[in-house]
Amino acid sequence: MRRDNPLYGFSIQPEDLHYVGHDLQRPECILAEPDGSLWAADARGGVVHIRPDGSQQIITQKHDGGLKPDKDVDRFFNGTLPNGLAFARSGDILISNFGTDCLEIMRRTGETRVLVDTIDGKPIGKVNFVLRDSRDRVWITVTTMKKNWIDALVPDLDDGYIALYDGRSLRVVADGLHFTNEVRFDAREEYLYCVETVGVRGGRVVRFRCDGQGNLSGKEVYGPSEWGQGAYPDGIAFDSYGNLWGTMVYSDKIFVIDPDGEGTILFDAGDHEKVQALDDAFYASRVTNEILFATGRGPAPWTASVCFGGPDLRNVYIGSLRATNIPWFRAPVAGLPMVHWNEGRKP
Repeated sequence: MRRDNPLYGFSIQPEDLHYVGHDLQRPECILAEPDGSLWAADARGGVVHIRPDGSQQIITQKHDGGLKPDKDVDRFFNGTLPNGLAFARSGDILISNFGTDCLEIMRRTGETRVLVDTIDGKPIGKVNFVLRDSRDRVWITVTTMKKNWIDALVPDLDDGYIALYDGRSLRVVADGLHFTNEVRFDAREEYLYCVETVGVRGGRVVRFRCDGQGNLSGKEVYGPSEWGQGAYPDGIAFDSYGNLWGTMVYSDKIFVIDPDGEGTILFDAGDHEKVQALDDAFYASRVTNEILFATGRGPAPWTASVCFGGPDLRNVYIGSLRATNIPWFRAPVAGLPMVHWNEGRKP
C-alpha cells in the first residue's frame, strides 16, 4: 500500500470499537443518513430505525393492499427476511428480500409492495442485495437459484447473476456468478464491483465495465484472486480515496483493496480452527449446518457489511448476521457518499 494512502499502517483493534443499537435481529445491511439516523435490516420482518439520540424503533412490513388474498399474503408475512437495503429517491426503502425472493419497496411507516418477483416469467431466485445509482437505476444480485442457500456453498456452482430493474421488469446483465453478493459502483460509476462469496479458489471481488444503457462487460478479478483461509467475502463499500472495503462473512474479517489492487486484512476476529474446518468442508462440497454455524464469534459474528456514516462519513458501521447490535469505529478517511447522501428527502 502506498504511503500517501490514508489507510497506510491502519488496522482495527477491539478497543477501537463502539456500539449502537440493542436487541437487533440479523442486522445484515445498514444504511446511514446525514442526520445521523441508521436503518438496519431485521429478521423480525422489517427495518430498525436507530435515531441520532440512540433511541430505536422497529418498523415491520405490512402489505399495502396490493397483494392477492391468501396465497400472497401468507407468503409475505410468513417468509419475509429483509437482506439488502437501499433508499429510493423518495426516501422509501428498497428491500431485497432473501425470504420471499422478491424486490420490494417499503414506506417508512411499513407499507410494502412487491416491485417484481419474476424474471422472464420465472422465479427470481435468492435475492440478496439492491443498489440504486445516480441515474436512478436499480441493481439487484441473486445469490443462487437453490431454494436452500446453504446448498450453494460449493466451489463450482455458478448460478448467480446481476439484474437491472427499469421500473417495470428485470433483465439479466451478468450471469455465471458464484454466490453473488453485494455490488457497488466506483465514484465515476465506470465499473460495477461485485462480490462472489465462493469459488474454486475461494471468494473474490470482480468488476464489470458499465455503459450508459446499463450493459456490463469485461469481467475481471479486482484485487487478490486468492485470500487464503476463510475467503468468504460478503459486503463492500468504497471510501473517498478509492479503497474498497469489505467483509469476510464466516471468518469475521474486514479487508481493504487499495486502488493498485493490493489486498490487506484490517481486522480478524474469527475462530481459525473452526474456519479451517469450514474451508475443508467447503472444498469437499460437504458443508453442513453444524460446521457452518460453528463459525462466527467476536463483536460482529458473521461479519456481513460495512457502511460509512456520521457527519464526516468517517464512522464505519459493521453489519452482521448474528449480532444484536452494531459495532462501529472511526476511519482515517471518509467514505464515498452513497447516492442518497446529498439528495435530501421529499415530503
